[in-house]
Amino acid sequence: MEQQTLGAEKGLLHNRSYLALMASQLVSNLGDWLHLLALLMMVGLKWNATPWQITMVMLSALLPMLIGGPFAGMLADRLERKKLMIISDLSRVLVVLGLVFVSQLWQVYVLMVAKSAFDVLFYPAKNGKLKEIVAPEHMGKAVSYSAIIEQGTKIIGPAVGGMLAVTVGISSCFIIDAASFLLSAAILFGVPGKPAASADKIKEEPGGTKPGLWREMADGMKVIAGIPIISFGLLAMATGLLVLQIADSQTVVLFRDIPGMPENMLGWCITLSGVGALTAAGISQLLRRWSPLAKMGSGGAMLGIVMGGAGLFALYGPFNQLGYTLVALLFLLAGLGAGMTFIPFQVVLQQRTPEALTGRVFGTVSSVTSVSSVIGPLFGGYLVTAFGPSPAFILSGGLMALIGMLLLLFMPLIIKRDKDAAIPAQQAAGA
Repeated sequence: MEQQTLGAEKGLLHNRSYLALMASQLVSNLGDWLHLLALLMMVGLKWNATPWQITMVMLSALLPMLIGGPFAGMLADRLERKKLMIISDLSRVLVVLGLVFVSQLWQVYVLMVAKSAFDVLFYPAKNGKLKEIVAPEHMGKAVSYSAIIEQGTKIIGPAVGGMLAVTVGISSCFIIDAASFLLSAAILFGVPGKPAASADKIKEEPGGTKPGLWREMADGMKVIAGIPIISFGLLAMATGLLVLQIADSQTVVLFRDIPGMPENMLGWCITLSGVGALTAAGISQLLRRWSPLAKMGSGGAMLGIVMGGAGLFALYGPFNQLGYTLVALLFLLAGLGAGMTFIPFQVVLQQRTPEALTGRVFGTVSSVTSVSSVIGPLFGGYLVTAFGPSPAFILSGGLMALIGMLLLLFMPLIIKRDKDAAIPAQQAAGA
């Protein structure tokens, strides 16, 4: 609470704890984008993996998120969050270094499962720590700055990764990623430790007994269900991720099938999608009067339209410099739509979640969205194998646009339900 007061007086950018947390995120995210691009180049281009094999790489990273989200969230609320983040970073150093030595796809699957398990441990702890050290009135900016860092590294990382992969080899990208996790862990020592907020709450319960494990993990879902703007936003986001992943997981296959597509275009398009999402973080701050649902619906509709456009281009061209420039523009707009869809949800989730339950709420959200991210690539792998990548992109884009429009249509009803639900909670707090 003292740190929150300090942040309120001096401003977010004078909050040293927040700056250390963001610096840790900066180096970690930068390394992750080096690692992701190198992995896609190794598996998709160098090893010429099939659509199903690429899907399995993605699913290997998602499986721990699907299973372990609520459990990791519960740990983040019970234990000291700083220690959890450092343990996660140091463990990921060893896992990522293992990618240097892989020679078969099954080894990639195993290491991706291991890395994702520590990712799952890290992110609820990081979001809970953010709640500890940032004043409530600065939370919107804090989440937006975090998103800017995430998307900014998405711009720099692929460009640097592509250059490193070509000049000194793919293995160097994995080594740099491992080093980034080591540096992230070192920076986290500058973040103050604090006992998990819920640990004190557990001790204060009548009778001196602690609630059971399953009851604690269920608390995250109860918070989400009790706040309509979050529950409906999560429903829209999870559904959107499902249809988005039908195509997104097969982007490398789409690019491989486009005649004359330059080999470095994948890295440039990922970079431009990061530019779009970075722009969305700024636009979201300017549109403060817009409801989060209005931003999400508009972004989802835009994202769907441009994804469908990418599928149409792969079928009809033109397959020349003008056409490839158009593809780059579509990815820029896709990033803008994705940022407008996902960043406002993260802001409202931080603002409306009690600090003592932050880990469990974010862990639950991670598991729910992971379900979508698992089902989508499976469906996408089947569609791409049976019909090719273009129909998958057109179907995925059309469904995503429909979800965004439906969210805009039902937005007034959801906002009314949210206000009605808030009244009893305010009365209970006043009592």
